[in-house]
Amino acid sequence: MRYDPDKTMLGTMLNDPEVVAILEKHAPGITTNPMIGMAKGMTASQALVMGSAMLGGPQVVDAVRAELDALS
Repeated sequence: MRYDPDKTMLGTMLNDPEVVAILEKHAPGITTNPMIGMAKGMTASQALVMGSAMLGGPQVVDAVRAELDALS
């Protein structure tokens, strides 16, 4: 696992093109949405929970987490 979502800030992860691609795959436009700025200071886990509705619900969040966990 490249990132620990409980410790890594979303802002840090958004600097990684592979992370951006995963997020965009599941929620097109999410990384350019103005509200993403508020989430950059949260851990990835916090941001995923808070943004669950924007991402498409718990199933999409689970799919995103699985792909993020698979990054090495």
